[in-house]
Amino acid sequence: MSGNNGTVKVHPDDKEVVIEEDTTVKLKRELQLHNGVAIIVGVIVGSGIFISPKGVLTESGSVGLSLIVWVLCGVISLVGAMCYAELGTMILKSGADYAYIMESFGHFPAFLYLWVAIMIIIPTGNAITAQTFAYYVLEPLFPDCEAPGEAVTLLAAVCITLLTFVNAWNVKMAARVQDVFTITKVLALVVIIITGIVYLFIGDRESFEEPFENSETSLGKIALSFYSGLFSYAGWNYLNFVTEELKNPYKNLPRAIGISIPLVTVIYVLANIAYFAVLTPAEMLASKATAVTFAGRTLGVMAWIMPVFVACSTFGSVNGAIFTSSRLYFVGARQGHLPDFLATLNINLFTPLPSLLFGCLMSLVMLCSRDVQVLINYAAFVETLFVTISIAGLIYMRYKFPKRERPIKVAILLPIFFIFICVFLLLMPLTIDANEVLWGIIMILSGVPVYLLGVAWRNKPRAFTGLVDSFTVLSQKVLLTVREEMKED
Repeated sequence: MSGNNGTVKVHPDDKEVVIEEDTTVKLKRELQLHNGVAIIVGVIVGSGIFISPKGVLTESGSVGLSLIVWVLCGVISLVGAMCYAELGTMILKSGADYAYIMESFGHFPAFLYLWVAIMIIIPTGNAITAQTFAYYVLEPLFPDCEAPGEAVTLLAAVCITLLTFVNAWNVKMAARVQDVFTITKVLALVVIIITGIVYLFIGDRESFEEPFENSETSLGKIALSFYSGLFSYAGWNYLNFVTEELKNPYKNLPRAIGISIPLVTVIYVLANIAYFAVLTPAEMLASKATAVTFAGRTLGVMAWIMPVFVACSTFGSVNGAIFTSSRLYFVGARQGHLPDFLATLNINLFTPLPSLLFGCLMSLVMLCSRDVQVLINYAAFVETLFVTISIAGLIYMRYKFPKRERPIKVAILLPIFFIFICVFLLLMPLTIDANEVLWGIIMILSGVPVYLLGVAWRNKPRAFTGLVDSFTVLSQKVLLTVREEMKED
């Protein structure tokens, strides 16, 4: 190992950064198993379980059936995550769905996923979660009324900008932030669970006297309860976005999944039991923020701590989303689907600085949109569609490349079962609001002309390519970035 001449040699299994004589920079493999668990748990457990876990109860109709739905949704999510463990260890590339669709079905469908992700799914998700963080931070300052919209938007912007800085500065720092806030949100749920268990033994247990009373028998309603429950588990595939930065991914990716999803399932089920131990189903449905109502009923003068926990939970979720999504932009640019400047790394920080700044800008733009909540509803359909395509790619590659090395190989019935669930989720909105499906399809199709002009059209005018190249060089000079050297694993 030499000093400042830029030549660093490390054993391949432990390689973090390789700076060869041509000064090429690579992403570091700095994420340990516990960091992987923190990313998955931190992204899944956002504000939903604290604020509005009542969606499942609303559609299932009873306490008993709602708890069964929560358990089954966890099992279904685990099946999907196991399928992604096979994909992630077979295709050792960051980008998750984008990388898997690319490998299975080619550039065009992969680009359409990338287009919708960067334009709608990721920035709207970040904007809404950051707004929730800001709302709960400001709530103690406005006890008798709602916080002004401008203050919420401004604080949400500060949240996104601050976490972008943290992620740009150091991967380990971003991982530590994720670890700390994941522990905080789990601690908050443990407080709820322990309090609920105490009340379960000393309370009147009204909610559990007839647990299946008023249970829905309509398949449509039960289906909607699953739809709501599975949405609460969204984020189980986010570790796959950063596979290239996970140490020993063959072992740590499946291990992180195997720890995280069962942990979240247990926490979700026990948290709901705790809610029902204190609140009746009617009170739970009437509450605007279930955990806050729960704390007001049980924690007395310490009830203020619950909004703080909710704020911490959402803060950690934004951090996890910023960290993982920036790698999607980076990989997309590396494949030639996005401008070249996004496929560069800072030579001192070894982070995808342009991709992080781009993601920050897109999220801030979404903060200014009045239709952000509507857009995220439409995006749910689109995201489910591309998850279906990714899992279909697993089955397709089993037959196209039967001898390809697969460190993890799930039973073929698991991806088939999960595709069946995904098809159900895709068809379900048609029974509620067909516009959701229509607008989702429009979002996808809007990427077709962009692909044809930006990617498929090779012989662009020299004036245009010269302008793009000049901007790339300028960004590299300003941000001190260079392209990464890719080597096949």
